[in-house]
Amino acid sequence: MKSYLKICLFALIALVANSSLAQVTPKQQAAMERAKTDSLTKVNYRETLQSLGIKLPILPSMADDPNRPKNSISRSDGSGYTDAHGQSLHRTLWGTWVNYDEDKANDYTLPDPLVLKNGKPVTSAKIWWQQRRPEIVDDYESQVFGRVPKNTPKVTFKVSDIDKTALDGTTIKKTITGHIDNSAYPAAKPQINVALYLPARATGAVPLMVIASSNTKGNNETIKLLINAGWAIAYFDTNSVQADNGAGLSEGIIGLVNHGKLRSPEDWGVLRAWAWGLSRALDYFETDKTINPKQIGIEGHSRWGKTALLAGAMDTRWVIVFASCSGSGGASLEKRNFGENLGLIAAENEYHWMAPNFIKYGGDWKAFPVDAHEMMALVAPRPLFITGGTQDIWADPLGEFKACVAATPVYTLLGKTGIVSKELPAPDVALLNGELAFREHAGGHTDSLDWPTFVEFAKKYFK
Repeated sequence: MKSYLKICLFALIALVANSSLAQVTPKQQAAMERAKTDSLTKVNYRETLQSLGIKLPILPSMADDPNRPKNSISRSDGSGYTDAHGQSLHRTLWGTWVNYDEDKANDYTLPDPLVLKNGKPVTSAKIWWQQRRPEIVDDYESQVFGRVPKNTPKVTFKVSDIDKTALDGTTIKKTITGHIDNSAYPAAKPQINVALYLPARATGAVPLMVIASSNTKGNNETIKLLINAGWAIAYFDTNSVQADNGAGLSEGIIGLVNHGKLRSPEDWGVLRAWAWGLSRALDYFETDKTINPKQIGIEGHSRWGKTALLAGAMDTRWVIVFASCSGSGGASLEKRNFGENLGLIAAENEYHWMAPNFIKYGGDWKAFPVDAHEMMALVAPRPLFITGGTQDIWADPLGEFKACVAATPVYTLLGKTGIVSKELPAPDVALLNGELAFREHAGGHTDSLDWPTFVEFAKKYFK
């Protein structure tokens, strides 16, 4: 029946498109594509739930829900609820409402990154590297982000264009494409698209910051800032590797390796696929003579902040990590019920980021085996810069700071300095004295306000 519904869907879309192609506007075409993506995502999500044996509870309407926050205000268009400050009050598929009340946010116990699963303490760097760190990595791979398959294809990189006139001649722009061998499943056609910007006046190999993004267009102000610092900057298009939706799971690098089949419980999700692609780009950059291979860092904002943190945790060749406003699934604590939460990510709009197993915790956060401070600990002892915004409480900057504090003992064990203060610093006051750094800018959901401070922080490591 499911296959029949898919066939009917494709047939209907094709019929509409072919019968009225001349009359369809670009806006209508885009709407049709979105409808197709949404429909296929619903099918994939439903099949994933069934494969895991998960049955979602039947919830009352939001209007009749006795658990709806008392301060909720119905939107005038009937699309949902906000609080008195205009913050969205979403409800998870398991019935939990988003919380912005600090008094209700701190009933949690974090797993100790320095205690082995057998209960014994981690008392040395040797025990950390040989026993505890692998335990945490395995939890993240099996229960959260998924495992990278052993049969990932070969990637061949080619520079397709060199522009020596970029930014008034101060910058050399290289357009780079990573061709992914799709001979095992030709229906999937992922590739790796990168734009590399180099300081035109460089006389030797330079440091590089790779930015995970949805395209390679870049931001001129950020490019100028890093070029003036004497660094290179590369924009990595994550969507060229794997689409950011559930419909794309049968395509992209995930579909290629899995031959378009439904994922198994521990199969990788989109964030892990993006991180894999970033590691393949790192393979290339290590061979580029204009780049210092020992000074390559990774940055991302929002969902790409989650990606940057994951990439840095799983591939120790990234020498510095900058995760901006990454929220749940990134730097904010999962067990702390505030703002964006694990249950929302486990729903239809974002489940594709994670391994199927992750969905099991959508209604049971206390059973979640890891938390954000342990992801940060996987980056240790390398420098890590975490940022949030005073007006971006959805991403819970306080929860991000608390995660930094909880990760500090691992940095200390490995001979480095973490976050010494246990009090959230004032807005725009950066804690940069150790390898683990934090800043909450005055403002909203952006990384542009933190780039100058990151450059200051990273100059200690990029020389």
